[in-house]
Amino acid sequence: MNPTLAAAAVGACLFGAVALGIRLRGLIPDRHLGPESKDAMKLAMGLVATMSALLLGLLLNSSKSGHNAERKQVIQMAAKIAFVDRELVLYGPEASNARAQFHAAVEDTVREIWPKERGRPAQLVPDIRAGNAVFEAIQSLSPRDDTQRSLKTEAIDLGIELAQIRTLLVPESVSSISRPMLVVVVCWLVAIFLSFSLLAPPTPTATLALIVSAGSVAGAFFLILELDQPFGGLIRIPSTPMLNSVSQFTK
Repeated sequence: MNPTLAAAAVGACLFGAVALGIRLRGLIPDRHLGPESKDAMKLAMGLVATMSALLLGLLLNSSKSGHNAERKQVIQMAAKIAFVDRELVLYGPEASNARAQFHAAVEDTVREIWPKERGRPAQLVPDIRAGNAVFEAIQSLSPRDDTQRSLKTEAIDLGIELAQIRTLLVPESVSSISRPMLVVVVCWLVAIFLSFSLLAPPTPTATLALIVSAGSVAGAFFLILELDQPFGGLIRIPSTPMLNSVSQFTK
């Protein structure tokens, strides 16, 4: 779901509700907008507004939780990459080939998840062949003593954990926002803004306040949907932890 288009659609619906309410306000007889009718509308819309706030909170919590989970996975990947590289360095010159393949695989992963080309989507599906090649290179090492044997075992275990985390990025990148819930919230908000425009006095100040409020709500939807795309858009997860690990490869 494109956050910009979705937010624009929400904004258009709310602006349309405000315009419709202003138009209906001049057509509805005054007896239907008396004090008692207004009080009843305020009570009803207060209930709808409360439910809308609850659902918006659930949507925000869902997208934020997914974003935080992906960020945590990236940090874990960066840490394990640094550990695997250090294990291969301590192993000795015999692991130089495995280390070079490991470096190439990691650098390709960084370029795929965080492409430099503007507009290019992140490629989250891992390169299985490159991962298998690194695993086979580490597995083919022939330890001479207990120290190298221990380092090889630890490197293999860390590599497996790293591959598991890398694979988890794919299913976790699926949108966590329920579209039916999103549609329901938008419908409730349209009803709220329609009632607001019916009850508001016919002054430019009141109309401007409604328009600003509608734009703010559309902006909130934009931020929620942006958070739901952790590897794309304006609020994507930074590549800094991974780049910091890559920068240590030559040391």
